[in-house]
Amino acid sequence: MIGYVTVGTNDREKSAAYFDELLALIGGKQFFGNDHMTFWGVEPGKPLLGVGAPFNGEPASVGNGMMVSLSLKDKEAVDAFYQKALALGGSDEGEPGMRTDTFYGAYFRDLDGNKFCAFCMV
Repeated sequence: MIGYVTVGTNDREKSAAYFDELLALIGGKQFFGNDHMTFWGVEPGKPLLGVGAPFNGEPASVGNGMMVSLSLKDKEAVDAFYQKALALGGSDEGEPGMRTDTFYGAYFRDLDGNKFCAFCMV
């Protein structure tokens, strides 16, 4: 159902380097971009993640309550992804752990403060 999501940045070059390395852990690669946005995906026809400056020209800011969740294959992948996100300069928003009987998730913010969740169903 979801085609793509976008998050804002005030430094697209720095943000693109962060996501190039982080998303490579789960097979993500840049699919396309322009002077305004960069998009990553794992394969054609699957949802994309876009990062760019807001279209209205105003500074990017974090949307309160907005979060992008990335589905991973297992707990080990979630743990590795979370650790990589922090090692690349992201910040902790919730260490990896079981949140329900079947949901294992870890929460972090990227370099611009956008909130992400890496999760798997167990």
